[in-house]
Amino acid sequence: MSSQEHIEQQSKDKPAKIEVGTPKRTKEIIAKYGFSFKKSLGQNFLIDQNILNNIVAAAELDETKGALEIGPGIGALTQRLAQAAGKVTAVEIDNRLIPILKEVLADQEQTTVIHGDVLKLDLKQLLEEQFAGVSGVSVVANLPYYVTTPILMKLLEERLPLEHIVVMIQKEVAERMAAKPGGKEYGSLSVAVQYYCVPKLVCMVPHTVFIPQPNVDSAVIKLSLRDKPAVDVPDEDHFFRVVQASFAQRRKTLANNLTAFVGKERREALTEMLHKNDIDPIRRGETLSLEEFARISRSMLEAGWGA
Repeated sequence: MSSQEHIEQQSKDKPAKIEVGTPKRTKEIIAKYGFSFKKSLGQNFLIDQNILNNIVAAAELDETKGALEIGPGIGALTQRLAQAAGKVTAVEIDNRLIPILKEVLADQEQTTVIHGDVLKLDLKQLLEEQFAGVSGVSVVANLPYYVTTPILMKLLEERLPLEHIVVMIQKEVAERMAAKPGGKEYGSLSVAVQYYCVPKLVCMVPHTVFIPQPNVDSAVIKLSLRDKPAVDVPDEDHFFRVVQASFAQRRKTLANNLTAFVGKERREALTEMLHKNDIDPIRRGETLSLEEFARISRSMLEAGWGA
């Protein structure tokens, strides 16, 4: 981690004197540093105190717990996390924001800022180094839209020792993550997220509470990590490939989508296998539960299909 820049703040347990997450203060900081937003980094700074309160409350923090923030921006959420948690570490990819964060968080000794790309960091090592001695760690963040799914899947697939993931993301993506079988929002992302955790929509966030304003509304979603995956499967990679195949063309039946996955010569055997698992072949992927996907995956592996 020698290439990362660490900023250690001063004066433990003191709340910052001036809240950053307001329109006035945000504009002052932008003007002071001559900061220009990079569209490529998806930078939108939150300026609503109530939303900040909702995010921090959902994370269930206390002085014995830690918070990992991804993309702190100018520190509006970081300030609040420092007041609620015993240890806060924020990872910021934009080097131009480091001096701003140093000023904003100057009186927060328990806060560390790391300059780096969270998608390239060894997060297991980071958690071990930054949160030794805390009773639990949660990820709390306002994620850039363009990297929401890669970041969340990295957090989940690496099986990090996290309690919760509380993030503000694009509204439609949050609804897909929390969707139940049978609706148009339910898809492979819903299955992937719910395999690892229990999702709960915390609140909706209008686009008007950001500087600059994005083109779409957001939502805060809380993902509570499961002790073990929602369903037991012998091969996770195969399970997720079955799920992806089932949603390959949403208007097609399960039998048609899965025939493309296992081969046309197995169409009849596939139909028989689905019936044996009490799954109607004419159903669509969006109607299947995680357990039904798991049954299909197990049966395919037993038959030697797609292993």
